[in-house]
Amino acid sequence: MRKAKPARPLLVIDGDSFAHRSYHALPKSLRRKGDRGAGAIIGFANFLLRLYASEQPRAVLVAWDTLDEPTYRQRLFPDYQSGRQFDAELIDQLAVLPQFVTACGFANAKAPGFEADDFLAAAAAQEERSGGAVLVASGDRDAFQLASARTTILHPVKAGEMARIGPTEVRERYGVEPQQVPDFIALRGDPSDKLPGAPGVGPKGAAALLHQYASLDDALAAGRFSAHAEALRLYKRIATMDRSAPLPALGDQTPSWCIAATLAREWELNRLADRLDELAAPSAAAPPERAASVANAAPKPRGRSPKRRPSR
Repeated sequence: MRKAKPARPLLVIDGDSFAHRSYHALPKSLRRKGDRGAGAIIGFANFLLRLYASEQPRAVLVAWDTLDEPTYRQRLFPDYQSGRQFDAELIDQLAVLPQFVTACGFANAKAPGFEADDFLAAAAAQEERSGGAVLVASGDRDAFQLASARTTILHPVKAGEMARIGPTEVRERYGVEPQQVPDFIALRGDPSDKLPGAPGVGPKGAAALLHQYASLDDALAAGRFSAHAEALRLYKRIATMDRSAPLPALGDQTPSWCIAATLAREWELNRLADRLDELAAPSAAAPPERAASVANAAPKPRGRSPKRRPSR
């Protein structure tokens, strides 16, 4: 009896995380049409193509921050991720990268008030409810809270290499269960997000407390950290990914590499265009009406310079 093929996973990517990594890893001399920066675009595109080839997902969703409006986390805790400024060339490339994702035939998720992390959580929860498997690619360890029997985190460890993080790996790294990660972050703190944590509590102390009490709420109910209870509950809320974030339709997708190649050539990124043309060659061309729609797919940058965390 022939074994059934395993279901293809949904691949969900923290776009900001890997765009930031690409921007800082590649030379600033990489340019596109109009003498504008291209390193983040090229690096992210290469990452996306490599990951698609290795994982063969049924669909891809790339999640993005909205950079020009505060998130609900910043409204709750003004110090959250405060003081960060980003190069104008990086912001410019972040603004057009969703257009490239659309040209590839994949989906984007972006909405005011939410972070990329929230879309990762919402997509994983939705796919798990339907019985599917999920791969979440993120450079942020906060995503470890999503690890489950059906969801695996793809976490970069060195150039071109991704660690696969499931519940066992979360336990080995942090000493807690995936669902305890927000409690762990609230107790330990997170300097990169400006979360102070509980006074005098480090990673080992946070893990020990969660072994004893199971959750932050249980520890507070037992009288621990009574003077900091309100703040710690806030830190946990901030560290918890919002599974209610709005999502686009995530049906099965067929990549439209030829449309992406056309866009890359319009940007005068010819080596990337050649690579996409090679991927498109074995398959039929995508419908021409999709090619016409891609030109208007990029969100327009608005407002002030953003404050945004670098990928961790």
